[in-house]
Amino acid sequence: MQAFYTFVYCRKFFKMKLIFKEVSVFNKKIPVIVITWFTLAFIAVLAEVLRHSINNYYIFKQVFWHVVDQKNIFLLYPVEYKDANHYGPLFSLVIAPFAVLPTWLGCILWCLVNAAVLLLAIRKLNISKQKQLIIIAITLIEMMTAIHNVQFNPMIGAWIVLAYIFVEDEKDFWATLFIAAGFLTKIYGIGAILFFVFSKHKIRFVLSFIFWMIVLIVLPMLYSSPQFIITSYGQWFENLVHKNEENIIGDQFAGHQDISVMGMIRRITQNLSFYNSYVLIPATLLIAAPLLRFKQYVNKNFRLSYLAIVLISVVIFSSSAESSTYVIAVCGISLWYIMNYQNNSKWVNALLILVFLLTILSATDLYPAYIKDHFIRAYSLKALPCFIIWTWLIVNVSLKDFIGTASSKIIKPSYNK
Repeated sequence: MQAFYTFVYCRKFFKMKLIFKEVSVFNKKIPVIVITWFTLAFIAVLAEVLRHSINNYYIFKQVFWHVVDQKNIFLLYPVEYKDANHYGPLFSLVIAPFAVLPTWLGCILWCLVNAAVLLLAIRKLNISKQKQLIIIAITLIEMMTAIHNVQFNPMIGAWIVLAYIFVEDEKDFWATLFIAAGFLTKIYGIGAILFFVFSKHKIRFVLSFIFWMIVLIVLPMLYSSPQFIITSYGQWFENLVHKNEENIIGDQFAGHQDISVMGMIRRITQNLSFYNSYVLIPATLLIAAPLLRFKQYVNKNFRLSYLAIVLISVVIFSSSAESSTYVIAVCGISLWYIMNYQNNSKWVNALLILVFLLTILSATDLYPAYIKDHFIRAYSLKALPCFIIWTWLIVNVSLKDFIGTASSKIIKPSYNK
């Protein structure tokens, strides 16, 4: 079923008119792509519920109940679910409204809320409606992949985007809520701390971040205990260190984790002793160095480029990245596309096709299992197009004069409001 809907969608995607078409629903114009977004999200989660393939949701749900019962949330509970939880104690609060519902209903609502929050974040970006719809269209299949896996990644991606939006709107208090929440649930969210450099109220930003860190650490204590939550954060750190080691070991078996730049290098070279730091340190320096170009901050495309860089980086430089995590990275790739497709269209479109072939479609049933298992996953090739586009973005923010280019005039700077 996933292959069928993916095939039909891809045919229509490249006929761009579908993306911008609207239909009337109760006298309100709604883009077809938005209706498609929720329809496919619902079909994806319903399919998993009906075939009882919602193990991830069982893990998520039990995080709440284990916190309430003060049971170690990182241990294996084979009677309740397969695998183990790797999210922080705050996740118990995020999943709580769904955990108290019947499993089938909670799972469906959980997935639809994930899809809705990501869509909302995209629609709140200060770009044209047309460009918002292009982002939605490019991200749609990866969103479906995440929903088929009943994952949390669409919401994490949305929180990063919302943190950026609130910094842009000079609402640092709310921006730091999403940064702290992302950090205390899945670590990835801390990438949005980079938007601090674009804040016009840096003291407020720092104080707000400290405030939300304290509040969000304390809140789960209200239905558990202070000692248990503090202990759980220590256990979480140990769990993540152990998981990183497991992910690297899994490279020799072409596991489902470490679909990252480091994993790609380890799997292609068969060098399991290749340290993450060999990639992470240069990548960090490459991301940080262009931030010294302070004069470029006034240009929206420069700042949007950094939003795209953060969204891609937290995935392709994580040894925990798996196929369903790439909804976050593809959201960043979509931003890269809308900033570049009007210039260098030949190369931009060629790279987008590569993204569809190796990143977006590689997790669907359109690909034979042999190709997925022995080539794409075996060498973590899903990360390759994302890394190429990440490099393009880094070169741009390092060398391009965003203020003096014609393209910078397409989206007027809003930094100096």
